[in-house]
Amino acid sequence: MISIFNPNSAASKDSGIFGLPFRISESSLVYIPVPWEVTTSYGGGTSKGPKAIFKASHQVDLFDWDVLRPYECGLYLKKESPEVLRWNQLGKEKAHLIIEKGGDISDEPGLQAHLQEVNALGALLNDWVRKETLALLKNNQIPAILGGDHSVPFGALQAVAEFHPQFGILHFDAHSDTRKAYEGFTWSHASIMHNVLEGIPQVSKLVQVGIRDFCEEELNYCQSKGNRVKTFFDSQIQSQKAEGQHWKTICDEIVRELPQKVWISFDIDGLDPKLCPHTGTPVPSGLEFSEATYLLKALALSKRQIIGFDLNEVAPDPQEQSEWDANVAARLLYKLTAWTLYSQGKARLR
Repeated sequence: MISIFNPNSAASKDSGIFGLPFRISESSLVYIPVPWEVTTSYGGGTSKGPKAIFKASHQVDLFDWDVLRPYECGLYLKKESPEVLRWNQLGKEKAHLIIEKGGDISDEPGLQAHLQEVNALGALLNDWVRKETLALLKNNQIPAILGGDHSVPFGALQAVAEFHPQFGILHFDAHSDTRKAYEGFTWSHASIMHNVLEGIPQVSKLVQVGIRDFCEEELNYCQSKGNRVKTFFDSQIQSQKAEGQHWKTICDEIVRELPQKVWISFDIDGLDPKLCPHTGTPVPSGLEFSEATYLLKALALSKRQIIGFDLNEVAPDPQEQSEWDANVAARLLYKLTAWTLYSQGKARLR
């Protein structure tokens, strides 16, 4: 189908992600949409992220300055699962009152029952994502998770661990996400990296970038993990830049901390909130778009292999006045895709 595809033309309404014509069987990289936001504790809307990104992707020009025609490898976005959408709605209804009380429900048996149901739904979602990811890996396809809140990649990382006995995670985020069962929710978006470190021993290294909103307990927890966790705090990065250090030097330092195989976990709020104003928990400062994509480039050019990635916490404008969040996310998704394909030898430099 690619032989009759014109990458310079406008995307047709019935085309796939980025306006592409591929079927799943023709695609080297497959996006799994996970419209889930059960435990979001501040702003909402991330369950609408995958659809918003898909719509915005039709406006992305396919020419990439760094990687030669990455789209020719085949890219495909699966349809959203009605079952996941149903679980999400049910979970949100159960979690709402618990979140309103800040998780303090020790004397409320009814809400404790709701909490158990929400945790069970989170476990169901993890298993669904794990199976979806395993199916792609068994078919030698690259998995990419499109959230949804940041809890959603846990099952994918479990699946990847079955194929890779040791790998690292490059974690872009404003938050550490190392809280233990935040507000009582085992599978909270604020607990994803705690759950990974405790439940997936194949993750040999977690490297966090842009972290600027965390509690003392999280700081102590990460420090207790010794060399397994390395955090590049935003305040430190900004100080280094202010004192004249080149971004390339900082990126080289970040990349050196990572093992040969790397999963990228990208929470959109790792960027400056001017780039993602409607994300659930925006925090001042953060990375510029060009800084984030340069770090991706540095990682790929280091000859490390990107084995998959997730992109999360993209929330469209609830007033539907702006498509900016999805616009930025779609372009970030394309760069994540391009460098992943290059790192696996499926695409080459321009």
